[in-house]
Amino acid sequence: MMHVLRAAERPPAKSRTIKFEGGEYGANVSFFAVDNDPGQGPGLHTHPYTEIWIVKEGRARIQAGTQVIEAGVNDIAIVPPNVPHGFKNIGEGRLEILCIHDAGTIEQTFVDEEENALYGTGR
Repeated sequence: MMHVLRAAERPPAKSRTIKFEGGEYGANVSFFAVDNDPGQGPGLHTHPYTEIWIVKEGRARIQAGTQVIEAGVNDIAIVPPNVPHGFKNIGEGRLEILCIHDAGTIEQTFVDEEENALYGTGR
């Protein structure tokens, strides 16, 4: 049976970012469809699985370990498991970036303890 998750039926969110965890639908993939204003982005964090980013609009500064790059529309970045990483909107407009998680449930641990207390979903 196909599942349809309509935008109008999702509970209100604190931001424009959409979070999807596929495990409850039998899918071993999850994602954040991020929509950030200039200067916004998550702090350094890790996952026990690979994460793939696809920039759909705007420009991002992406850090993975000690490597830092700038990425634009349709650029793809792949971060291996357990490597501290994060990104920030460095453009003048919105950043839309799809963050694909190779897992049915999102697990993340922020490097900064305060951020981890607020946003971490590690098990």
